[in-house]
Parts: sequence; structure tokens; C-alpha cells
Amino acid sequence: MCVIIDVVRWRPAVRSLLVTGVILAAGGSAVAGPPVELPARLPDSARARVQAVTTSPSLAVKVDGEPFVARRDVFEFLLDHPDFATHVTQALKLARYRIWRNESGLGIDDGWGTVGTFELVHAAEGLRLMYARGVYHHKILPDIHGQAVVVIDYGTRPAPQGRSLITAAVSGFVKLDNKILAMASKLATSVATAKGEKEARRLVSLFAKTTRAIDADPAAVFDKVRQHPDVPAAELEEFRRLLNLPVAAPSRSSAAR
Repeated sequence: MCVIIDVVRWRPAVRSLLVTGVILAAGGSAVAGPPVELPARLPDSARARVQAVTTSPSLAVKVDGEPFVARRDVFEFLLDHPDFATHVTQALKLARYRIWRNESGLGIDDGWGTVGTFELVHAAEGLRLMYARGVYHHKILPDIHGQAVVVIDYGTRPAPQGRSLITAAVSGFVKLDNKILAMASKLATSVATAKGEKEARRLVSLFAKTTRAIDADPAAVFDKVRQHPDVPAAELEEFRRLLNLPVAAPSRSSAAR
């Protein structure tokens, strides 16, 4: 789900980088992005990488999502554990992108040709900042390399039964490495921007669908997730405690091992 954030599509990659894959594929000329104020405590190395994308992006979009009701702690758990969040969204058949841990950090595959690396750069009250570097593999065209930054701003208000009304905005910035693609026509920029905005809205919708499914039947969702291949045990147990569920019997996949 996260950004669980599709950075390029959250396709982070951003349905993966959340918006990266589709946006990288679209191309576009350099545009002025929505203003973004980076956190004061952001390490210099991370700030340099992020600013290289946000100050002169090939494409930039910002979308305000429809408010939705969910448990804030569940929503933030998924934001802060993007690799585990993809197990949840896949188990619920809501998304095809994958984020996984490897020796260097997090890898990402949007399921549509974009692969790369993903990083949750900063997490603070009401803010998540993500960075991805990826490549879009096309059957005919040359590979398209680029970087993406996704900013998720969200606010919460109390709702009945311990829930929160969550309002999230997604800003996506993509910078292509190929200078020819980065100088594409205004028409291409218009098409890419429309696609980026569509994917950003889908990302917020994915947040809402996932958290609503968990809220409606946490035990059923947990059972589906625990039987998903290669789900990380430590995060699965943390998820179980978060949902206040009893210790489950071994899953069929675990029993088989």
C-alpha cells in the first residue's frame, strides 16, 4: 500500500515508488513542481538526493485524496512498513506491485515493467517522504532510467469508535536521466501529468480500500496475509498485536515447511 505509498507508480516507482513506473514511462519536459518544504532534520545526503529531483523535475503532480475513515495506527504501520504493506495489498488482491528487503535496503517492482530501489527517507507526524531510483523496461523502446520522490502529507480528525478521518495529499516528482526524454513536447507533459495525477489518486484510494478491509474483518485479513508467500514473521507478529488478535495456528505454508 504503501506509499504504502505505484516511486515510480507507490508506480513509491509511485504505485511502487507509488507513482514511478507509469510516470517514468510517460516522459515529459521539465516543469515547476508543487512547492515542497523538506524536513529540517533530514540528513544532508538524503536532502541532496531529494532536492536533485524536486527542484528540477521532469514531471510533478500533487493530488488531494478523498478523506477516509480508518484506524490511524494501522494506517501509519502500513506506511512505515512498505514491504509488509505489499503483502497485505497482494493478499487482498488490490495491487500487483511488490516491495521487498534485500542486502542494500528495499527493492521494488511495479508489475508493469518498472524495477528499482525504494527508500522511506523521512517519517514524522503527518508526513512521509520517499525516494526511489528505477528503470522502466519496454519491449520496443530503450530502457528509461529516472528518480522519483513521493511526499505524503496527511491530517487526522477523531471519528467514532476510535477511528480517525484521514485526509491525505500525495505529491510526486520524477526526474528522467535521459535528456532527450526530459525535453519532450508539452503534449507529452500534459498526458504524463494526467497519468501521474490518476495514479496518485489511485494510491490514496488504495490506502482507503486496504484500511477499510482491515477494519471490516481484521481476522480474515490477517489470515490471508499470514498465508501469503515469504511474509516476514516479525512484522506479521507486530501486525497481529496491532489488530489485537489471538495467536494464530501455523499457516498451511508454515506447516508444509
